[in-house]
Amino acid sequence: MWTKENRKRYERKGLRYESDLTDEEFALVEPFLPPERSVSRRSLVNGILYVLTTGCQWRQLPKDFPPKSTTHDYYVELLCSGTLTRIHHSLYAEVRTLEGRAATPTLAIVDSQTVKSAEKGGQKLIRPVMTRARKSKGKSAIPL
Repeated sequence: MWTKENRKRYERKGLRYESDLTDEEFALVEPFLPPERSVSRRSLVNGILYVLTTGCQWRQLPKDFPPKSTTHDYYVELLCSGTLTRIHHSLYAEVRTLEGRAATPTLAIVDSQTVKSAEKGGQKLIRPVMTRARKSKGKSAIPL
């Protein structure tokens, strides 16, 4: 719920961009990141978050971030090494703990409306590319 206290806590004033990490947020993420390079890890993470939150192309990354190729390469490294997944799971577990819940869920609910079964008794592979188009049985509007 948005209260005056919560609004102050989540206010992004004083940051260069809305997507930039605060000192407190970066302290949570920093232990997962690979060792420092010639470019600061924080500026690389801020560049990645800028692209992911704004939806802009890598080539449109503002000039005050590290070069787009360096930032993109760092993103790919974090993604392929599983670092982003580890960060996500750690933050997810911490949020659950702060809410007084178990770090991992103990129950899953599967909605039968969401999970569809194979129709007509089994799996069947139909490739849409190889399926012929149906001819309309109605009268054509184009005279022949």
